[in-house]
Amino acid sequence: MYNPVKITQDPSQPFTDYSRWRLLVNDGGRHTWHYLKTDEECQAWPQNSVDKFWLGMDLELPDLPSPKTPLEAARNGYTFYKHLQSHDGHWAGEYGGPMFLLPGFVIGSYVSGMSFTEQERLEMIRYVMNRAHPDDGGWGIHVEGISTVFGTGLNYTALRVLGVDAEHPVMIKARATLHKLGGACAIPAWGKFWLSLLNVYEWEGNNPVPPELWLLPDWLPFHPHRWWIHTRTVYVPMSYLYGIKFKMEENDLILALRQACPILFDALNVVLTNYEHCTIPPLRNAGVERAYELIVLEDENTGYQTLGPVSKMFNLIARAHREGPESEAYKQHEIKRHDFMWIGKDGMMACGTNGSQLWDVGFITQALVETGLAYEEENKESLLKALEWLDEAQIRQDPKHYHTSYRHTTKGAWGFSTKEQGYTVSDCTGEGLKAAMYLQNHLDFTPKLISKQRMCDAIDVMLTLQNPNGGFASYEPIRGPKWLEWLNPAEVFGDIMTEYCYPECTTSVITSLSIFRKHYPEYRKADIDKTIRHAIKYLHEAQYPHGGWLGSWGICFTYATQFALESLSLVGETYETSERSRRACEFLIGKQREDGGWGESYLSCERMEWVEHAESQSVQTCWAVMSLMYANYPHPEPIERGVKLVMSRQRPDGSWPQEAIEGVFNKTCAIAYPNFKFSFPIWMLGKADKYLADLKSRSKERLTKQH
Repeated sequence: MYNPVKITQDPSQPFTDYSRWRLLVNDGGRHTWHYLKTDEECQAWPQNSVDKFWLGMDLELPDLPSPKTPLEAARNGYTFYKHLQSHDGHWAGEYGGPMFLLPGFVIGSYVSGMSFTEQERLEMIRYVMNRAHPDDGGWGIHVEGISTVFGTGLNYTALRVLGVDAEHPVMIKARATLHKLGGACAIPAWGKFWLSLLNVYEWEGNNPVPPELWLLPDWLPFHPHRWWIHTRTVYVPMSYLYGIKFKMEENDLILALRQACPILFDALNVVLTNYEHCTIPPLRNAGVERAYELIVLEDENTGYQTLGPVSKMFNLIARAHREGPESEAYKQHEIKRHDFMWIGKDGMMACGTNGSQLWDVGFITQALVETGLAYEEENKESLLKALEWLDEAQIRQDPKHYHTSYRHTTKGAWGFSTKEQGYTVSDCTGEGLKAAMYLQNHLDFTPKLISKQRMCDAIDVMLTLQNPNGGFASYEPIRGPKWLEWLNPAEVFGDIMTEYCYPECTTSVITSLSIFRKHYPEYRKADIDKTIRHAIKYLHEAQYPHGGWLGSWGICFTYATQFALESLSLVGETYETSERSRRACEFLIGKQREDGGWGESYLSCERMEWVEHAESQSVQTCWAVMSLMYANYPHPEPIERGVKLVMSRQRPDGSWPQEAIEGVFNKTCAIAYPNFKFSFPIWMLGKADKYLADLKSRSKERLTKQH
């Protein structure tokens, strides 16, 4: 199942026949990759443009007419991007970047007795090899990061489990770097946990993860149900596995891996560590049972997708341990495991969720309506398919296990990926509702698939999510106090113990509420007006003295400032009327480069201050230019320069090349949104065409009046 493999090829070239990979899109946006073994299968299921693009193959599309205007460039961009729309109406794509996810998939599958196909295994090996740091051979927490003991230790282990020999040159170089970084014993807590499951590290060396915490009264401020949802859903299976001290059975590979990790004791949490010496068996057993109950509830609430890939693999191990490989739970986890596996030109990765389907549909549909491209005959079918997908993607009921699994309401929400995954996300609900209103209320050729009542359901969900300070968090209102961050067990991530308010999430809600009340002014008018006023107050307070807003989901000040200025514009705060808007515009103008672009490093998110990227970035340039347009910035020259840069990077077929990674989470980990390189250039260029024309027209009017 995990037999040794002899790797002699250069990982820059595929280890499998890429002409045989196919992306299956079904069941409301699920996408899974399949390798066809026979010529007959390949003929019956030919590769399409979606397959070829994500595999890095040439689509062989003709060159488009050279654009003379920004709108023509935007039109060319969508002419290309339509080729990447799946038959069900959404745009598939990778959601990779973090380098600790694939090792979790490999270790979790290995200790659960779940195999990969030979082709999957080869391309996972290739991906990890391709992502090794070119200088020291290690791995970082994400694809653009420096080598760390966390990334290097886990990816080295993953390659060994996948069958790579310890004396392969990649392994020798990585092992040397691992030792320089302190060896696997210096790995942070989550890394030690994975190694303990693999039985190459003693449980005594871990920070305790006691399941008994689930038995505490819910009203306690530190009860785990008050933690941020990603931490909470990971802690549930971790506490189960820690409570039973799960260990893979010893074998030769495990014995060999232990040589890289001498067994040391490294307990950091003194209180919980002391408790471990005097656990009460009945209490421990009760905690284990409660944790397992919550694991089952999460699996059933999400169709075995779970919230994310880390919790998914921990849940798999727990279900395999308790119910065995013949159980329905094990079989469902194996089926849904494929939803997180994505193959690209560099090999097969594990993604941060089962996709970013809603997020990508929301942005491009709004872009097409705002730019006017939606009205062009050749784009109508594409938009109808997108609306059909949005209709299917809305969550129409609360979770199967609602209060018993500490979940927030979901009826009316849109999630980040698919309806099956089933989690309310504040900004995704906002962007999903905006997209639905744009498609149904602004266009005259679309059916009313999403009823007014369902739009009201979305409003109801969003109105439950506002926090006392006026801001909106990601999945739920803030449940716990800030001091919970003192208990942060992860060591490599920041701000993970409780929810926080975000300018981006707040803006997505504000803008959708503002658009909704224009179309349906009678529904909960007082509540909506109050919510918007309170949210704008939060945005005012969240603005940095230099004028920008800190982004937490995209990089970084460029990203969040775009969202904030859109919100302010909807309540009449623009460059001419608002000191805050002017300050934000001047902040961005001060960051524009000589080539007309903007470029910000992911390090801005870590350091919470602007850090320049080595090069201007097309996507960030679009965010900056859109910020200026939202603020009604009166001077055309910075906008024209940004437009010129983005147009200069467009390829003859209408596409744009992939540049630096676009997203981030928990301050330290970058994550990819590769569809942004289409949606935001199309959006910005199409808007800029009209915006610059309007500026020119107003300038002529002023000159005429002066004469």
